[in-house]
Amino acid sequence: MKKKILICGAGGFIGGHLASKFSKENNFEIICADIKPLEYWFQNFDNSKNFSLDLKNYDKVLKVTSGVDYIFNLACNMGGMGFIENNKAECMLSVLINTNLLRAAKENDVKKYFFSSSACVYNSTKQKNPFISGLKETDAYPADPEDGYGWEKLFSERMCRHFKEDYGLETRIARYHNIYGPLGTFDGGREKAPAALCRKIIHAKKKNLKSIDVWGDGEQTRSFLYIDDCIKGTLDVFNSPEHDVFNIGSEEQVSINQMISMIEEIADYKVDKNYQLNKPKGVRGRSSDNSYVTQKIGWKSKNTLKEGLIKTYNWIEEQINSGSNIDKFCRNIIDSN
Repeated sequence: MKKKILICGAGGFIGGHLASKFSKENNFEIICADIKPLEYWFQNFDNSKNFSLDLKNYDKVLKVTSGVDYIFNLACNMGGMGFIENNKAECMLSVLINTNLLRAAKENDVKKYFFSSSACVYNSTKQKNPFISGLKETDAYPADPEDGYGWEKLFSERMCRHFKEDYGLETRIARYHNIYGPLGTFDGGREKAPAALCRKIIHAKKKNLKSIDVWGDGEQTRSFLYIDDCIKGTLDVFNSPEHDVFNIGSEEQVSINQMISMIEEIADYKVDKNYQLNKPKGVRGRSSDNSYVTQKIGWKSKNTLKEGLIKTYNWIEEQINSGSNIDKFCRNIIDSN
């Protein structure tokens, strides 16, 4: 019999790409759940059972997890830095999703459970300077994560750990580092830096504008992981025998200014930068150290930032030029990975 897979947050960016991956295989029965109405899912597939429901409601979670073999929890209330800094309480309410799913997984004898965590769990004192050394999995403790969103993710990680220890539920955890790519949010307030900057430069080029707004001074650094590498890493972590937490990120650390230069080259259009120092900008520097995940399960990222930005820029430009389904990718409602 086919194994049943439940993808939570399947209407979002990462969840949609994961559902796409499984939709091409014949070994699984796919069940997809997301709080968004189906017409606002970024991707959906005829060979999956799709449910628009609130995973913060335990009774609904108990029903949708019945008979399921594997759960991928990619559902949470999240967005770019502007959203998570201004919606801390809303972000923390996502703990109800993970709590309900873990309880239901135990009740319904689910075989394996995947939780999507975030680089926002890392101790902020280790991220005060640009171009820091990559963060290792052990750098999450002593705990001082991003307020709101980061605390929820770190707490949920611990819940997964204790459900494994106390109840024997097989759990797997990946800490995502700034995932980007086509078929994701690029406007409306929840978009992340690569998509936002691509959109701004596309608009500037179309309207012959000379400058774009940039949050902060542009010297803050991050590493950004292309979506295809994220999906491969997710499945590698899920299929691994290791009961641990792993970074799924890129080690290619760049400043925001450097990324803007890459996008300018892709667009063949130069802009001045209007730095907005009063806007949310997060930690000063963050990057991923992948030595542990490579050693333990062999995963490595493949796409360079430039390669991923070319694909992302071209897709966003196509959406803007055509206007087709643009509301789907920009609608500012509860999002999901």
